[in-house]
Amino acid sequence: MIPVAQVARGPLAGINPVAKLAAAFLVAIPLIVTIDWVSALTALVLEIPLIVMSGLSWRSFWLRTLPVWIAAPLTAVSIALYGEQSGEVHFHWWLMNVSDGSLELAAATFFRVLAIALPGIALFAGVDPTDLADGLAQRAKLPARFVLGALGGLRMVGLLVDDWRELEAARRVRGVADRGRIRRLAGMAFALIVLAIRRGTHLATAMESRAFGATAARTWARESPWGAREWMLMSAGLAISVTALIVTTATGHLNIIVAD
Repeated sequence: MIPVAQVARGPLAGINPVAKLAAAFLVAIPLIVTIDWVSALTALVLEIPLIVMSGLSWRSFWLRTLPVWIAAPLTAVSIALYGEQSGEVHFHWWLMNVSDGSLELAAATFFRVLAIALPGIALFAGVDPTDLADGLAQRAKLPARFVLGALGGLRMVGLLVDDWRELEAARRVRGVADRGRIRRLAGMAFALIVLAIRRGTHLATAMESRAFGATAARTWARESPWGAREWMLMSAGLAISVTALIVTTATGHLNIIVAD
């Protein structure tokens, strides 16, 4: 795992996580309601400065976004082979039809996946879960009980790996992990579920005893900052969306998704 200290050194590192979430959402809006390669490519090009300013090293960027670079081409190939047929047909075999329309839709899908996923990964690479929870409760005004409960659950995710290792070591000591791999995995999974439920119950009791479930307005140990940089980042996300829509409309490629 890459330490947060190594990935949170860019100009956008100290910005409130809620502003990063809002900026990523604003960028994704036109890409969700439209499906054309011009708007997606325009948004992707305009997102490059945000990705650079996120503070990720190139090695960290490629490692973190590797699944996206694998999924986007695979999705585009599937659309090219099985997408809606229109225009000139270039290849046909059984259920596979490669035409001008399917190729254009594949290109739109490829750029669309990249334009939606890459800025989100880059912006949230160095976000601390506690900072995000503080921002969601103080700035987005989400219910504190829900936010703190989700934060507590998220903090416990890392313990599942340690529990799995301890269970495996204990079974090997007792000599019950040498055969029957499928049965062993099923038994360990059930034991892990039991441990997770017990730990969740203890966590809930501890939080209730500290008045985390109180209905009165609560105080916070640290304030979630919000200022000009947060507004500038959100404005940048909105500007990317508007520019992408203007460019695709001006070039005649606007294709709004209409639900049947």
